[in-house]
Amino acid sequence: MSLRSALRAQTADCHAEVDALFGNFNLSDINDYRAFLRSHARAVPSVEAALEQSGITRLLPDWPERRRTSLLLADIAELGDSATSPLPQPELRNEASLWGAVYVLEGSKLGGAMLAKAVPAHLPSRYLSPQGPKGSMRAFMERLDTSGIDDIAGAVAAARDVFCLFLRAAQLELEAA
Repeated sequence: MSLRSALRAQTADCHAEVDALFGNFNLSDINDYRAFLRSHARAVPSVEAALEQSGITRLLPDWPERRRTSLLLADIAELGDSATSPLPQPELRNEASLWGAVYVLEGSKLGGAMLAKAVPAHLPSRYLSPQGPKGSMRAFMERLDTSGIDDIAGAVAAARDVFCLFLRAAQLELEAA
């Protein structure tokens, strides 16, 4: 089983839980959309920082073009809001955990593209509609599939930790509403 297949299969429950919880945000409502973006601002900067500190550019040389924190913060600012404090960074101890964490972030781009359709045209949606290099998702999947990682459990554990970070972030924003 490829790393991608293992990650997909062994995090499907987390993915479904994240999708269900984030489904509580009505992205056509400006207040819900703000809360949605703030919840992502609790998780994305933390995960991106952890990836960078752990050397993600060794695995993905195009990492700087993949980052979305600046897009996220720009959308929040344009809505006249400010980001809340990020949650603690996940611990990424090895190459397997880097792949697991970045798998979740890269996968969220696909979901974001679908969610962007629900955001009214007058609201900023750079974060949900990043214009990265053409073919970047395909290139990521190829790198993931050829990573040669033997520690599938480590990659899955890191991915599950990142999904849990997103869950906690959404819960905090929903509780505040």
